[in-house]
Parts: sequence; C-alpha cells; structure tokens
Amino acid sequence: QVQLVESGGGLVQAGDSLRLSCAASGRSFSSYNMGWFRQAPGKEREFVAAIIWSGDRSYHADSVKGRFTISRDNAQNTVDLQMNNLKPEDTAVYYCAADRNPTWLIALISRPSSYDYWGQGTQVTVSS
Repeated sequence: QVQLVESGGGLVQAGDSLRLSCAASGRSFSSYNMGWFRQAPGKEREFVAAIIWSGDRSYHADSVKGRFTISRDNAQNTVDLQMNNLKPEDTAVYYCAADRNPTWLIALISRPSSYDYWGQGTQVTVSS
C-alpha cells in the first residue's frame, strides 16, 4: 500500500512557475513508475508526465513538453513536477499516481487506468 500526498499548488499568473511535489509513504516507492495527471472542470483526467521507477526515463505530454519537467528522488520518496511558463489552460487539479507495474510502455504509463494509487490532488490556477 502506498499513500501519496501532493503539495505546491496555488494561484499564479500566466508565465509564472510552480513546483509540485508528491510525497509517498511505503518501502516500495523506488519500484513504482510514477505519473502526474490533471483534471480541469468538466474534462477527463489528462496525462501530464511520467517517470520510470529508476528515474532514468521520463515522458511528457505534448501539451507540456518543454515547459514541465518530472523528476524523482527515491531516497526521499518524492516525485516532483517543475512547471514553467504556465498558461491559463494549465489550470486544473493535479494528481500524483503510482503504478506497481515496472513495465515502461508509453501506451500504458500515459493511461490513468494503469495506476494503482492516487493522491488527493492539488489545485493549480493560472490567471491570464
């Protein structure tokens, strides 16, 4: 069992930066692939980024590529999302998720149903 707690959300202006952090409990964190998703009101949950259990591979959605960067620290049981040059369309609740399956396939790691554990989410609001 893994518990995930996100932090770092807030209200910012377009062009600003935020760093989200997800703290995980449990001894198996370093064996899980981790992902960030987001959900805007009235929309489906959307893939943002994922990082492999070892930290040496990551994948970002086209909508955030070049602006967001996912990273992890297995010693600290954390996974972060650095968000730069934020846009109003980035406004959403951001969720951290853990996938017990170590297989790294883009079709899998970008799908919400692949993840076994979810945090409660943190709100990010970007004003224009």
